[in-house]
Amino acid sequence: QVQLQESGPGLVKPSQTLSLTCTVSGGSITTNYYYWSWIRQPPGKGLEWMGAISYSGSTYYSPSLKSRTSISRDTSKNQFTLQLSSVTPEDTAVYYCARRRLSPAQILTAQAMGVMKEYDYWGQGTQVTVSS
Repeated sequence: QVQLQESGPGLVKPSQTLSLTCTVSGGSITTNYYYWSWIRQPPGKGLEWMGAISYSGSTYYSPSLKSRTSISRDTSKNQFTLQLSSVTPEDTAVYYCARRRLSPAQILTAQAMGVMKEYDYWGQGTQVTVSS
C-alpha cells in the first residue's frame, strides 16, 4: 500500500517561498512510469495541477505557475519537494501530493495531468495560508 504524507509550514508570509515535502512509503518514487504531482485546492475552487516529477527525475509544470514553481526529489529519503516562490494570499489552499502512472506512449501535457481521476494515491492534504 502506497502512502503519501505532506509536511511543511501551515502559514507563509506574502512574497516568501512556500516549501512542502511529500514523503512516500510503500513504493519507490523511482519506479518506472510513475509521476509524482503537486495539486492544490484554493477555498471554494476546484483542484489545480501544479507540476510533477517523474520516476527518472524529469520535471513538468503548469504553464500558469511555471515561473514560480520548482519540484525536486531526494531519492535516498523517497521524498519530493515543492517550492512556490513569491506567494500571495491567492496561493492559500490545501496542497496535495499524488501519484499517477503514464504509459511510455502517453504524452504528458498539463491537461492530461489535470485529470484527477487518474491519480491512484493521494496524501491527506495540508492547509497552507498566505498571510502577514
